[in-house]
Amino acid sequence: MFNISKKSMQWGEETLTLETGKVARQADGSVIATYGETSVMANVTFAKEQKPGQDFFPLTVHYNEKYYAAGKIPGGFFKREARPTEKETLTSRLIDRPIRPLFVPGFKNEVLVICTVLSHDLVNDPDIVAMIAASAALTLSGAPFMGPIAGCRVGYEDGEYVLNPTCEDMHLLRNNPDQRLDLVVAGTKDAVMMVESEAYELTEAEMLGAVTFAHEQIQPVIDLIIALAEEAAKEPFDFQPADYSELYEAVKSAGEEKMRAAYAITDKQARVAAVAEARDAIRATLTEAQLEDQNLGSAFKKLESMVLRGDVVKNGRRIDGRATNEVRPIVAETGFLPRTHGSALFTRGETQGLVVTTLGTGDDEQMIDALEGTYKSNFLLHYNFPPYSVGEVGRFGPPGRREIGHGKLAWRALQAVLPAATDFPYTIRIVSEITESNGSSSMASVCGGSLSMMDAGVPLKSAVAGVAMGLVLEDDGSYAILTDILGDEDHLGDMDFKVAGTENGITSLQMDIKVAGITPEIMEKALAQAKEGRMHILGEMNKALSGAGEFSVHAPRIETMQVPTDKIREVIGSGGKVIREIVEVSGAKVDINDDGIVKIASPNADSIKKAYDMIYSIVAEPEEGHVYKGKVVKIVDFGAFVNFFGKRDGLVHVSQIENRRLNHPSDVLKEGQEVWVKLLGFDDRGKVRLSMKFIDQETGEEMAKEKAEETAGE
Repeated sequence: MFNISKKSMQWGEETLTLETGKVARQADGSVIATYGETSVMANVTFAKEQKPGQDFFPLTVHYNEKYYAAGKIPGGFFKREARPTEKETLTSRLIDRPIRPLFVPGFKNEVLVICTVLSHDLVNDPDIVAMIAASAALTLSGAPFMGPIAGCRVGYEDGEYVLNPTCEDMHLLRNNPDQRLDLVVAGTKDAVMMVESEAYELTEAEMLGAVTFAHEQIQPVIDLIIALAEEAAKEPFDFQPADYSELYEAVKSAGEEKMRAAYAITDKQARVAAVAEARDAIRATLTEAQLEDQNLGSAFKKLESMVLRGDVVKNGRRIDGRATNEVRPIVAETGFLPRTHGSALFTRGETQGLVVTTLGTGDDEQMIDALEGTYKSNFLLHYNFPPYSVGEVGRFGPPGRREIGHGKLAWRALQAVLPAATDFPYTIRIVSEITESNGSSSMASVCGGSLSMMDAGVPLKSAVAGVAMGLVLEDDGSYAILTDILGDEDHLGDMDFKVAGTENGITSLQMDIKVAGITPEIMEKALAQAKEGRMHILGEMNKALSGAGEFSVHAPRIETMQVPTDKIREVIGSGGKVIREIVEVSGAKVDINDDGIVKIASPNADSIKKAYDMIYSIVAEPEEGHVYKGKVVKIVDFGAFVNFFGKRDGLVHVSQIENRRLNHPSDVLKEGQEVWVKLLGFDDRGKVRLSMKFIDQETGEEMAKEKAEETAGE
């Protein structure tokens, strides 16, 4: 009934298995990839005909995590997987980016890739397994895919590169000073196609070494996919790219000069208008058949690409007149908004980000429910890209895949320089509002995020800057690397290579390639050129930091204290009664964790002190020989009970009230009276013994015995 093909190999610490032929047989390609006990099923389907008028490649990649894979039931009211999580969205992009450029140019049939996590051993991350499964399914499907690709994750610990570190290793990355890298690399047999990383100030050489190591490690996986394809691949889909050379020549002859003139305009809005006019002028010269040709859009793009790329490679001249290694003019401002905790306006050319930092307490931490378990995050970064930032009318609503991806890239770049939670016990939220965009808005978010946190008084280890690099690679092997690319240079170029870091090293690297990979030589030069740009940007940012660094008066103050773990229940009280009372009386927010770390937050210092004192009185133990101020709570024939330390009471025996004989304690004391008492100790039954005898009741100071006798005789 089944025609099963299965291939396995030892890869790192685990066995990698690819299987097809048993499940989802009606899909064009279906592969279940298993690494350790983590299994992902990838299914590929593609339309056999192109939609009329289709002028772009409609590839869609979905990565889905099923809670049953980890033996869990989803939280929430409906108990069903709902909208994609951030991890699912980011992984979908991670798979999409390296496979998209490898479809045959001109192929515009709809392609759908669905990756479903079936089993998760909580050791091996499913994202790499899903990428391999998707590549294998595409290779088997018969689609015009110039793969296969493979991917892997690389760690860097104790000076050694580690292949496919575990989920726990990566989750503890921010708490493990020895683990300095979380790098994902995807590539073909010959070249690297995609890089995504989170790093802790690695040098350019260390980062390049990690990418090279990863490319070497994926080679046997590519061979495994090829071996499976030789046994189970379908016949290649009969696709011949459309020949629109005549149409292109007509477009070129009619509008090359107009297009060159348009791309010589440095202002973005004026250039966009001029390009639109040039297209209209070209259309006016074409025949009706040429205007109806569905390849007209491709012909226009080819002409624009030829104009831009030729000038850059041959003449070193860019759209806005800059040299290839030149950064656009930068204006950086801090303290831009009056009431926020921290704010910065970062402008680089025609790209601008208004970035705001808000400081919160432990109550503001984000709860993340993942397959690996539930955990909290105290650093959030949200990126918004409204249509007005590019002068357009368009969709405005919840964040899309692009916004989530750009926000995560900026998050990765900045998290490496955050202070330890024990040193700065705040939840930090950064929001980047892109108000103008002409390339590299994610890197503007990095720069603005660094500045706004410093404006809020966050003690960062170092400032972080980011720059987007581009590449124009010609068929003859000539190329140009571009620093701080514009939107058109990204759109019509061959690479988007984003590098962020401090003066000491790289904190994040992301690379997307539109051609069949780049060589280590090009990557090395791009990293070196990016470092020059990053240093220049950091210098410009430093000019804006003269007034930054003071803690905002509008931000909550947080003080921490450590209580013994056996006292946690006393601080919380039955049903939370005690901690609620502390919050109500003091006016401060109080949070306590399982380790006994208490965070007290309030803009009011008196509220913090009151809450601190109330907690201290609960958890601290009174010391023998110390004098305390208390209140008489009950008078009996043999003495008075005094509340002197939190909720702790003790007995002042009638003989210890004054240095003279009393008929009854009520002769000198009454309930509710405040008195000074000295802790004498504890009797055999643990009862507290107090004394007022030699204590000056006005000052609380101890008196010598002789003076006490004189006072008693007065």
